[in-house]
Amino acid sequence: MSGDGTNGGGGRLLSAVLTGRIKVTPGVRRLCAGVLGMEAVVLGLITPVAITVGNVAPVVAVSVGLGLAVCCVVLAAMLRKPLAYTLGTVMQVLAIATGFLVSTMFFLGVLFAALWFTAIFVAHRVEGVTSR
Repeated sequence: MSGDGTNGGGGRLLSAVLTGRIKVTPGVRRLCAGVLGMEAVVLGLITPVAITVGNVAPVVAVSVGLGLAVCCVVLAAMLRKPLAYTLGTVMQVLAIATGFLVSTMFFLGVLFAALWFTAIFVAHRVEGVTSR
């Protein structure tokens, strides 16, 4: 176990993610990029749903839906930097908050947040085992 808070217990890994001190590994980058890529598609698709079903003003729906989708793509490209994982966690909170535009996003946002944290924890656990 290292003393940098990135290997070991889930609490230390969560703290490392939130403070931008996570150890970035290829497995973590791949899994998290996959989550952000899928999330970008879903966030882009809430735009027409918010306009037609949620009666949200088009400018708000486009700004939020497509804006967050673009942010996911940019974050996926930034995953070499530890700060991107902190921003990715913020993105998960914002995805849940889109439930105020499209109520289904409360569920999908929580699902993506679970996938985000699972990707980080599983990749660290697998890479920790294989590096020994």
